[in-house]
Amino acid sequence: MGVEGKERTRELEAGAQILSGQLGKTVQRLRKAYNLSLSELAEQSGVAKSIISQIERNETNPTLATIWRLSQALDVSIERVLATVDDEPFIQKSSRPDTPILVSDDGKMRLSIIGWIKTVEWLQWYDIASEPGGVLDSDAHQRGSVEHLSVLEGEFEVEVAGVVQRARAGETLRYRCDRPHTVRCIAGEPGRATMVCILKAAVME
Repeated sequence: MGVEGKERTRELEAGAQILSGQLGKTVQRLRKAYNLSLSELAEQSGVAKSIISQIERNETNPTLATIWRLSQALDVSIERVLATVDDEPFIQKSSRPDTPILVSDDGKMRLSIIGWIKTVEWLQWYDIASEPGGVLDSDAHQRGSVEHLSVLEGEFEVEVAGVVQRARAGETLRYRCDRPHTVRCIAGEPGRATMVCILKAAVME
């Protein structure tokens, strides 16, 4: 192999390492956005738990088939999973297919993850659309975490530790979410709201 060929090989290897490193971070952020464990993502994607762990730690270069399975399980396009920091413009647009959706256990409340995936470990925000009577039960987040529910349409109520508060369109509820909490759409009409969760916030007295 000539000098130019060796140089080209080194460039490709360096590019692969950068891509693999960014891929691992992206997979981990998306997995955490869905609150999925490694085992749960492995079950949903058909990719071995050990392989996913290696990908997240940048210890392996996964095949395109593996990346495709993970993108399907994480409900994002393969282009989004493969995107590197340098590829992303200053003004970034997320299409509908690239917006992950969470659904409440009763199937009546849908949460579109509209927050930036890079802030998911400390800041999360969602667009909520609920049918009448929709209920979202959530486990406790990290100690000191605070959630903000701003109602756009309809009426919601939040219950935390037996305390219940209601809010109509134009009103916002702020509450500790470091303990089990429930959000309900209580009006006889569909409800819309924006939810912002600040994780690891200063502990409230």
